[in-house]
Amino acid sequence: MKPDSLSKLSATTISLHWIVAVMMILLLATGIYMEQTEAFALYPWHKAFGVLILLFVVIRIVWRIKQGWPKPVGDYSALEKTLSKIVHWLLILATLIMPVSGFMMSSLGGYGIDFFGFELVAKNTNPSNPMEIVPINEAIANFAHIVHELAGYVLLLAVILHLVGALKHHILDKDATIRRMLGHEV
Repeated sequence: MKPDSLSKLSATTISLHWIVAVMMILLLATGIYMEQTEAFALYPWHKAFGVLILLFVVIRIVWRIKQGWPKPVGDYSALEKTLSKIVHWLLILATLIMPVSGFMMSSLGGYGIDFFGFELVAKNTNPSNPMEIVPINEAIANFAHIVHELAGYVLLLAVILHLVGALKHHILDKDATIRRMLGHEV
């Protein structure tokens, strides 16, 4: 795998960024839709893609630790650098916390987790009434639900701030930040 350079991000960095970004935005939108409409049929897909995104998030975090943060393409104020670091840390933490808390919420709530047809965690049903789900640890499942919901709001805010920052770089600063993330050499 080719490392990042000052003038060009590696294909690995770019691919992981866009895979995680698109999947997290879609999962976030789906989660909001499911909560508002009680679209229960979407839950198995949401859970499966949540498990899949966790794999990409962990790979991305390991890659980021190995590569370090990309150097800015322009000269920015201390405030801009600080805001950028905060937003990027919020994105990284939220993309990790969302699938982990979702996994805990569903598995410890007794609902189980299927991964595209493969049972990762079995449902915990009442033996005398198989239609009734029995939580494995209701307190932790409820806590994980709260964390999942709050992390969703943090992620939504961080994505919006990230998009605003990227557009600011492109439109106002006229720098190469977006072009670099699209694979162009700067």
